Amino acid sequence: MKYKVPALLILAATMYSCASKSSAPTVAVSNEKALTPELAEGKSLYENNCSSCHKLYQAKDFSTEQWKPIVLRMQKKARLDDAQGQKIYNYLTMN
Repeated sequence: MKYKVPALLILAATMYSCASKSSAPTVAVSNEKALTPELAEGKSLYENNCSSCHKLYQAKDFSTEQWKPIVLRMQKKARLDDAQGQKIYNYLTMN
């Protein structure tokens, strides 16, 4: 009996010290800017059509001038119409 009370106190102190101190849940903050509906559609087209054949490049990987021929060439391979290709191009060059 002499050792039960100190053992319980040590166990309680250990459990308390290991408990999470944060009471507020953490929220991930997105670095993406809010997209207009047209840019969101361009992003969706880019992710769904282009990723089926190759890895997706970041928009900053190429300049605005470099993206134009890339999108035109890939638009034909993906069988996208001009409006869809333009939406993808606008999404990739929005910055």
